[in-house]
Amino acid sequence: MATQHSRSAARIMMAPAVTLLLGWMLVPLIATLYLSFRDYRPMRGGDLGFAGLENYTRFIGSSSFWPSILTTLIIVGGVLAITIVFGVLLALLLDRPMWGQGVVRILVIAPFFVMPTVSALVWKNMFMDPTNGLLAHLWRFFGADPVVWMSEQSLLSIIIIVSWQWLPFATLILLTAIQSLDGEQLEASEMDGAPTLARFWYIILPHLSRAITIVLLIQTIFLLSIFAEIFVTTGGAFGTKTLTYLIFQRISESQAVGLGSAGGVYAIILANIVAIFLMRIVGKNLD
Repeated sequence: MATQHSRSAARIMMAPAVTLLLGWMLVPLIATLYLSFRDYRPMRGGDLGFAGLENYTRFIGSSSFWPSILTTLIIVGGVLAITIVFGVLLALLLDRPMWGQGVVRILVIAPFFVMPTVSALVWKNMFMDPTNGLLAHLWRFFGADPVVWMSEQSLLSIIIIVSWQWLPFATLILLTAIQSLDGEQLEASEMDGAPTLARFWYIILPHLSRAITIVLLIQTIFLLSIFAEIFVTTGGAFGTKTLTYLIFQRISESQAVGLGSAGGVYAIILANIVAIFLMRIVGKNLD
């Protein structure tokens, strides 16, 4: 009886938070679905009536739609590959005793707390500027011509900037997982003469599988909506226009909120397809 009473009390106490969370999620979703079937132009007459599936056909029929999907997936895949590989290496390095270990860990994690617009501007003007950037001076030091990153290597530039922001998150999750590893296994394998690479491949990496899965899922959710870094660097030019940026561009250019809402529905569908794919491929590691 006491257990049933405590469960009822817990549901009552959680009800306001759950209701607020559902409202926070459902109200924008319902509004987006509603506007996607309307010809709504706030600066050009307001609601001009029911549009049916015209917004959906216009958006998917755009010549920029499928390239934006491909660009989004390339950025997501590139950032995930960089953050996981270097995240594992940094986690292994930070797990070893060193002088000033606490300070080093804080410096490694610090980029995650920098605003995306700020970090993008820093990389654009301080590192990747073809005239006065640090990379330009480095290229000249070795006798090579500086790279015009934002036009010649625009997609790679975005991947580098976003990876720099998300690498601390992956490192923190993976470092926590490494520290939970039983040290006796590594000591036993070392005493048996197992080489370093074999210990990493057969002991450390399997232990990190769940942490890697978590990093994949969480980062993918956020990376699919990347916008600020592109807005302040390339402005969607030179093949860096993602689906999120295409939606923004359609609304800002034509003031067609209904058209942008249809693009938002496509973005939701893409996010769910990617999430289902990831869950089927790596979700078993969470069991």
